[in-house]
Amino acid sequence: MGKDKSEEKSEYGEPAQYDPTFNGPIHNRSCTDIICCVLFMLVLAGYVVVGILAWLYGDPRHVLYPRDSNGMFCGIGKNEGKPNVFYFDLLKCATGTNIMAAALNGLQCPTTQVCIAQCPQQYWALPIEAYLPGAKPKDYFQQQLCVPTIDLATTLLSVAQVKDRELCPFFYTPTSPVLGRCLPSLGSLNTIPANFTLPGMSINDTVNTLKEGSGDVFSSFNAKEIGVRIFEDFASSWQWILLGLFIAMLVSLIFLLLLRFLAPILIWGLIIGLLGVGAFGIWYCWREYDELKNSAATFEDIGFTTDVQVYLQVRDTWLAFLIILSVIEGIILLTLIFLRTRILIAIALIKESSKAVSYMMSTLLFPIFTFILLVVCVSYWGITALYLATSGGPMYNVVALNSTEAGCETVSGNETCDPMTFNSTNSNYSCPSVRCIFVKYNDEGLFQRNLFNLQIYNVVAFLWCVNFVIALGQCTLAGAFASYYWAFSKPSDIPSCPLTQSFMRSIRYHVGSLAFGALILTLVQVIRMILEYLDHKCRSAQNSFARFLMCCLKCCFWCLEKFIKFLNRNAYIMIAIYGKNFCVSAKNAFMLLLRNVVRVVVLDKVTDLLLFFGKLLVVGGVGVLAFYFFSGRIEVPGGTFQASSLNYYWMPIITVVVGSYLIAQGFFSVYSMCVDTLFLCFLEDLERNDGSMQKPYYMSKNLMKILNKKNKQPKNAED
Repeated sequence: MGKDKSEEKSEYGEPAQYDPTFNGPIHNRSCTDIICCVLFMLVLAGYVVVGILAWLYGDPRHVLYPRDSNGMFCGIGKNEGKPNVFYFDLLKCATGTNIMAAALNGLQCPTTQVCIAQCPQQYWALPIEAYLPGAKPKDYFQQQLCVPTIDLATTLLSVAQVKDRELCPFFYTPTSPVLGRCLPSLGSLNTIPANFTLPGMSINDTVNTLKEGSGDVFSSFNAKEIGVRIFEDFASSWQWILLGLFIAMLVSLIFLLLLRFLAPILIWGLIIGLLGVGAFGIWYCWREYDELKNSAATFEDIGFTTDVQVYLQVRDTWLAFLIILSVIEGIILLTLIFLRTRILIAIALIKESSKAVSYMMSTLLFPIFTFILLVVCVSYWGITALYLATSGGPMYNVVALNSTEAGCETVSGNETCDPMTFNSTNSNYSCPSVRCIFVKYNDEGLFQRNLFNLQIYNVVAFLWCVNFVIALGQCTLAGAFASYYWAFSKPSDIPSCPLTQSFMRSIRYHVGSLAFGALILTLVQVIRMILEYLDHKCRSAQNSFARFLMCCLKCCFWCLEKFIKFLNRNAYIMIAIYGKNFCVSAKNAFMLLLRNVVRVVVLDKVTDLLLFFGKLLVVGGVGVLAFYFFSGRIEVPGGTFQASSLNYYWMPIITVVVGSYLIAQGFFSVYSMCVDTLFLCFLEDLERNDGSMQKPYYMSKNLMKILNKKNKQPKNAED
């Protein structure tokens, strides 16, 4: 026997019952999910403690300032006025194993490094006559480029000894300061003079050695001049970039307001356009299929090939495309026929959302507040991670800079030293080029041994805070838009400052519930990060089954994250309206959606299609306008801006396009939240009320007309 209607409804929860006292978001509520609220506060307190410890032990100067061979920072302290570090033999930085270690340790290289005021701007190499007896170092070397411990005017060392011990550089090329490091200037290696040769090399060997040896370093740090040019472009066009972003904001706002009047035209136009594209595809496939009617080629004749064009010469390929497109076209047509009423409901809700936004324009500015909080979270995470990464003190080892010298084979490189007291001339080593050089940061001690754990805590707390900020924004907007829907006479019954009231309710009563939902999402995101890490580490194992299993797990958790975001979003709406805890709100929202699953799917897809069209209109339109303007195809009257003055005209275009997308995303996220909130309120309205004088509907007259419903007591609402 079949189940009756009441039994079917009970499978998805009991429908909402009429409550004569209910007229919008409940004001008399209590705190929810207190345990999770306390846990969140403890995690935040711990996060602050971690930040303080990182600030006490960390030293970001390790990253911000270059160091000389003794670990002294350039530009501060004893090296004040010398902001750049100069490498005696930059070729030693470019070896395959050293370049990675150099990048991790502030580009420390196994060569002498000194702090200097200005980087060399010309080519110079130690001439052959400098090795003759009687040659004095002061006649060939520059004191400002040598180590501070040597005085060229009084030293008794020969030129060869100074070179072999790396007390002074034996060559240098034109360099420019990049992040405080003297690196080859852009294009300098293509203009090497004919008289510049390294000792024992011809001019060709010198050119090849410099290009090959410094290629890795040069390609990694040659962005200085490009960066300067890009900065110049921004400096000369920032007013026009701001104008482009303002146009994007204006277009987004106008589009949302016009939806109040043009929503049916836009949506039906998009649907008809989709059907038209499908019909064109069917016609094109039929034409290609008919043209190949004399072709005898089959898939068996071709076999497997990576050349896709070969398959397009097979008649059966176009037949398959024709069948697939016809099936899709038929499904869309049947969907429109049987779900036309629900599409009309979606259109009416979208129009109602535009009306709600127009009555509460302050909601369009609320994403700015959310964005500021997110910037604070990201900044705190980045600064904490930087201080944690530099919390260990520098460690120094005794290293032989020239291992081919006599006596240098005994230098193991594992003995620690103090650069402030180490004196190579009085050391126990017979190696002339022995030095005390920075090798790594100290990883000993309780705090340093737990740096990895603290970095993990930093990431988890950061994700939780970000998800909480997003949840707070969604709950606040939901409360404001719910106040609009449950106002019987709009706009006179809309409470004053609905956005502020909703925000205060969320902060005062529901921090625990919002933190609960954010925690669930954070745990799933952490698992996804772990899976990505394991996949990266195990990728070289070449195990097909392991890769397949990992792919399945990543796909499952991606779907789980999307589902939790959807569930959390609707749970926050219920929390904003009824003030219950997270689990009860999530259950009620989920059951309400299950009882109206077809309407949910239709509204979700129609809204996604409309918002995609809106974003495409804003970003594409402003992007095209920016392209024509910054490429010089549109001239400014009066010549206040010349596109030809830009070095890279695509940089302002990219900036405008990215900024337009962020602006459109902010506006449309508010609109999307409004649609979802009004939709849940609409479903509850249908379950709570029946249109009688005691239980009138709160929905608009347009919605009631679509559903063939009406209030016996006429509403005075403005529709």
